[in-house]
Amino acid sequence: MGFFKEFKDFAMKGNVVDMAVGVIIGAAFNKIVDVFVKGIMLPPLGLLTEDVNFQDARIVLEHEVKNPEGKVIKPENAILWGNFVQDIIVFIITAFAVFLLVKGIQAMKRKQAAAPETAPEPTLTEKLLMEIRDSLKK
Repeated sequence: MGFFKEFKDFAMKGNVVDMAVGVIIGAAFNKIVDVFVKGIMLPPLGLLTEDVNFQDARIVLEHEVKNPEGKVIKPENAILWGNFVQDIIVFIITAFAVFLLVKGIQAMKRKQAAAPETAPEPTLTEKLLMEIRDSLKK
């Protein structure tokens, strides 16, 4: 039973839970960036490269072979460079966004460290004791 208790203690640590939340949010963010690149960035880039569907950009090494009925006997052999370029663009945008996020968090930490801490408000007991002290001084 010690193994399962040890695993439960590990899984419930704050860092592990925070990391899991980060992974989930990161996956969702990556999906957003992927859709942005496929739907917004690549169509104009495809027009510039005279390849309307950038995702299908390829270098065909061997064309597919079909029999007389139209059934594929041997599939096409091609280098899918369009997918590769698309994934590089997604990676660069994601890495840049993470860089900006980390930079922003570091700036907030520096600002928080530079700000002087204010003394906490005295409690009611401390206020009463200060009044008694001031009255005794008079």
